[in-house]
Amino acid sequence: MIIRDATPDDAEAACAVLRASIIELCGADHRGNPDILGRWLANKTPEIVASWADGQDRSLLVAVEEGTILAVGGLAHPNEITANYVSPQARFRGVSSALVAALEQRAAALGAREIELLSTETAHRFYLARGYADVGIPAGRFGTAASYPMRKLIAPVG
Repeated sequence: MIIRDATPDDAEAACAVLRASIIELCGADHRGNPDILGRWLANKTPEIVASWADGQDRSLLVAVEEGTILAVGGLAHPNEITANYVSPQARFRGVSSALVAALEQRAAALGAREIELLSTETAHRFYLARGYADVGIPAGRFGTAASYPMRKLIAPVG
């Protein structure tokens, strides 16, 4: 598996991973509610995902194995993880952990000393296990059960 910067050519496959991850793995968040899913998936189109790969104050990374995108991660520069979604077929293989580590490294290279994110209910324990701490009151996003503001100190590069 390699982790690399996404290109606009990755948009269709990356979008499919985002959508499948949300639909199939985030049931604790959307609870099968079509209205919540609709709001959450509204910006998960190939055109919008392609725009996220423009490198303009953000990074979009993909984890790829044998030409297949397994996971997609986003970073708003310098220090906010905006996406971390894994293909249902790649779940529990360490792909998300490797992607988060790459996002943290990118943030550190940009000078960040801490990284923040808004976790889903589904991913909350995942982030806690990787050293992130809750830093605010959980609130629903898109009508989901809860979104957890989290933060972690990271080591500077150099």
